[in-house]
Amino acid sequence: MTSGQPLKSRPSDREPTLTIAQVAERTGLSHDTLRYYEKAGLIERVGRSTGNQRRYQTADLAWLEFLLRLRETGMSIADMQRFAALRAAGNVTVPDRLAMLREHRAELADRIRALRRNATVLDNKIDHYEQLLLDEFEHEHEQLGTDETT
Repeated sequence: MTSGQPLKSRPSDREPTLTIAQVAERTGLSHDTLRYYEKAGLIERVGRSTGNQRRYQTADLAWLEFLLRLRETGMSIADMQRFAALRAAGNVTVPDRLAMLREHRAELADRIRALRRNATVLDNKIDHYEQLLLDEFEHEHEQLGTDETT
């Protein structure tokens, strides 16, 4: 599809839907966070039941899972909103979305390298302190051994 029109990935009305409580349980997000994500434009308007309760589709849940990955990898809410807006605009924005994800992935790779360097420094310091304790322990046992022979 090259028309630039958004793809409507909303499943049919016969697909089972999930309540906000079920989505909160599956995603670990609070009800308030789910409502905020909708209000902030991170997720499209969620369908409603006849009683005006939110009813999430499978596609909503998959999108929320992706948003959680973006959040956990450090993407800002503003960038997530920008990405969501591009997604809502349809396939014409695929190059922009791809560029955003590539940039985010590069930033993530930089952070991972920095974390690995930091972990190495911590490991070296842990090794140093463990060696100090071992040396102290050996020194105490040498002293005990010397005292027993005299």
